[in-house]
Amino acid sequence: MERKHADILIAGGGVAGLTAAAAFGSAGFTVVIVDPTPPITDAVSKGADLRTTAFLQPAQAFLETAGIWPRLADHATPLQIMRIVDAAAHPPVQRDFDASDISDLPFGWNLPNWLLRREIVARLHDLPNVDFRPGTGFASMVPRLDAALVNLTDGKQVAARLVIGADGRNSPVRQALGISATTMRYGQKAVTFAVTHDAPHENISTEIHRAGGPFTLVPLPDHDGKPCSAVVWMDHGAESLRRAALDPEDFEAEANDRSAWHYGPLKLASRRMVWPIISQTSDQIIGPRTALVAEAAHVMPPIGAQGLNMSLRDLACLLDLATAKPADLGSQTMLDSYARQRHPDIKLRVAGIDALNRASMLGNPMAQDLRARGIAALYGITPVRRSLMQLGLGAG
Repeated sequence: MERKHADILIAGGGVAGLTAAAAFGSAGFTVVIVDPTPPITDAVSKGADLRTTAFLQPAQAFLETAGIWPRLADHATPLQIMRIVDAAAHPPVQRDFDASDISDLPFGWNLPNWLLRREIVARLHDLPNVDFRPGTGFASMVPRLDAALVNLTDGKQVAARLVIGADGRNSPVRQALGISATTMRYGQKAVTFAVTHDAPHENISTEIHRAGGPFTLVPLPDHDGKPCSAVVWMDHGAESLRRAALDPEDFEAEANDRSAWHYGPLKLASRRMVWPIISQTSDQIIGPRTALVAEAAHVMPPIGAQGLNMSLRDLACLLDLATAKPADLGSQTMLDSYARQRHPDIKLRVAGIDALNRASMLGNPMAQDLRARGIAALYGITPVRRSLMQLGLGAG
């Protein structure tokens, strides 16, 4: 059997796995990255991921160290204000959380997922120590004292000092380790799409709450000369599927009603996609010679831009440990330190997003009144408001 030796084997070629390859490759480690499905790097191909990702400040700094941000900066839309609207309240409650209260920089920057894949793959081509093998997957592994022997679906083998499982919520790496995961289902799905609108978004990310789940508009660059936003519309699963099947005019009418006409009339600017909403935490995030990251370790509803930003915190922690003591790469000492630093934070943030999502789903008038009062109260106490914004960026 053909065997290659590498410092790191990354299973998973999504945004998190590709970013991991760029980050560790930029730090000088030899990396092999595999994924059975080659990444789609344009917006028109079947299966293209039309969702967007908001990179918060710490994530943007990590992308700089990986040599990725210079490729993304010209495509990124800054998020200066996070606006929360409770449209079910009487009267509606609106509060703006402005990044200038805590920083000279925006909260973050928004980018399409397909474009992220395109630019990160281009970065990997610049790194001769990164061996990217799209179309090849993880099959099995045998951990040994000094390395893990990873068998691939093409019959080849990689001996890696560290295996990073970045292979999604149904992670084959996690399953190979015999690690279980705790999953919470909400009966929700999200419809994702892009819209144009008359009013400028002014770099404001707007989260509008009513029963069923939030309707979030995140700024994008202008489209055909009109202001444009990406939308994540969460609701009960049957309703989301029904809406996704509507003809465009009927869908736009329901979207306009749900948005409370916040930006004026919304017009579809992309096709619609439907995604299941769950929370999931891996019961452990390490195994012999192995670390789980991103959705292999944690999944949460798309609220507060926490998902991929938490994934990049996983990677930043691993990279710090690896560069501090390269000789310990993949050792039990390094992995135990990773678990101590990341697992409690993962559990805390998944629980927090779970609570926010459940509160957003509530439809009875008393619950809606409590939600509106909570938004107003949290905003009204300046130290609390600033602490919440810092926490949202990943501090604390």
